[in-house]
Amino acid sequence: MLTRFNPTSGIQDFWNEFRRPQPYRIPILLVSAAFPIVLIFAFVGVRSEKAALERPEVFYITTFEPGRTDEEIMASNLENQKLKEELAARRAEIEERKKDAYRALGRATGLDVDAMERQIEEDRAREEAAQQQAQQAGDTGAPDSN
Repeated sequence: MLTRFNPTSGIQDFWNEFRRPQPYRIPILLVSAAFPIVLIFAFVGVRSEKAALERPEVFYITTFEPGRTDEEIMASNLENQKLKEELAARRAEIEERKKDAYRALGRATGLDVDAMERQIEEDRAREEAAQQQAQQAGDTGAPDSN
């Protein structure tokens, strides 16, 4: 089995073919090497000059007037805070409507929605207590006793 796959005879044949003199070996080798070299130089090109970089123009976009007073700043902050609170109230209302829809769906399919909500609240309270414990342990620098 090993004699069928022995590469020595193939290597010997290659070496004998390589050593045999052939008149077109060198010209074919030169043409084969010249073609990719010419393509590379044609695409890359030789540039001896470097273009000077132009200085970019910078445009500053400001959303506030630079000369605002403290009162104007406080008024805009209060206005933004009111807008933020309105958006939070809208989000809370939408979330409550979603919860109501899921509660109705759960009741329609026969699930005990009230028990599920109690379990969720207990889990949430447990997580908050664990976070507070971790914060207190981090504040005092003492290792956690769990």
